[in-house]
Amino acid sequence: MAEVILKNVSKEFESNQVVQSISLDIRDKEFFVLVGPSGCGKSTTLRMIAGLEEATDGEIWIGGKLVNDIPPKDRDIAMVFQNYALYPHMTVYENMAFGLKLRGYSKKEIDARVREAGEILNMTGLFQRKPKELSGGQRQRVAVGRAIVRKPKVFLFDEPLSNLDAKLRVQMRTELSKLHDRLQTTMIYVTHDQVEAMTMGDKICVMKDGVIQQIAPPLELYDRPSSRFVAGFIGSPPMNFLDVNIVDKNQKGLWLKEVGADKSSDSFQLKLMPDMESVARNHLGKTVVLGIRPEDIFDRLFYAGQIREGSTARVTVEVVEPMGPEKYLYLNTGKNSLVARVEPHNSAKPQQDIDLVFNVSTIHLFDAETGKTII
Repeated sequence: MAEVILKNVSKEFESNQVVQSISLDIRDKEFFVLVGPSGCGKSTTLRMIAGLEEATDGEIWIGGKLVNDIPPKDRDIAMVFQNYALYPHMTVYENMAFGLKLRGYSKKEIDARVREAGEILNMTGLFQRKPKELSGGQRQRVAVGRAIVRKPKVFLFDEPLSNLDAKLRVQMRTELSKLHDRLQTTMIYVTHDQVEAMTMGDKICVMKDGVIQQIAPPLELYDRPSSRFVAGFIGSPPMNFLDVNIVDKNQKGLWLKEVGADKSSDSFQLKLMPDMESVARNHLGKTVVLGIRPEDIFDRLFYAGQIREGSTARVTVEVVEPMGPEKYLYLNTGKNSLVARVEPHNSAKPQQDIDLVFNVSTIHLFDAETGKTII
């Protein structure tokens, strides 16, 4: 049993509170990801779980045991750091075996554990090499292998892939996911990369300024963000945001009209879906923030679906970025900038005016002051 529970945990450095009374319930065998921008408190939280930082307030439980006053070596955890932290004068085998030697394991047990970890990570052929003879990805495997031989209750990963190049990061994401499936052990993973979080985590905790913003499975974060911050942090390219007013067009329902737009009929405006109107009516006449993801915006010339009333708008193309399987169109509505993710053979050119179709069933509305989700 390796459930990890944090109860109202805070951390202060002098007068600066970097983690503010957070509570987490990480289930046994779960791959749990802490994600957020630099300085949000995610690494500090991980270090408190490891015992490398002392919590100012609150309780930390691992496997049903309160560990606040237990030193790191006795918490039955293993941590993988961003900088690998390998001993340069030792071989791969010796690096992986070193922690077990310190704990007094027999040579036979050490050899069995190291070779088992080597097979899991496909690196038995590297045992006699030293770290300087390894690539970045191989060094990271050694760091992971050193953790595996411990057979801990919980693995802690502190941005382990951030020093790798883009292609190797993708490969190592897959390797770590397969490792979790094979070991069936609780893993807590810290990253600032939302792609890593979305592709690897069973559950994700988004943090900002030491405060938890939302905890949910990846698709729930993506489809039902609790705030503008979460909506903008999760997704690539990020969600588009526009300031709009909610207007009642008498018999034509509620519409979203771009703030600052003129009264002409071709200004940027979208019609709300009927099932959104009851909630939106509470904000009638107010300025709110419209959020729509780039993949929910389509070039009308290439759109094959049914076009609803109030779901189109004319914009100007500013930049076109071919990405291979898709294109990113950087657009201007007259008052705001948008990004649309469209099919690769789209023919739009810079400075061209095009008609777009918006999937209004997927839009989000956020309170302009608090950033909290309205719809």
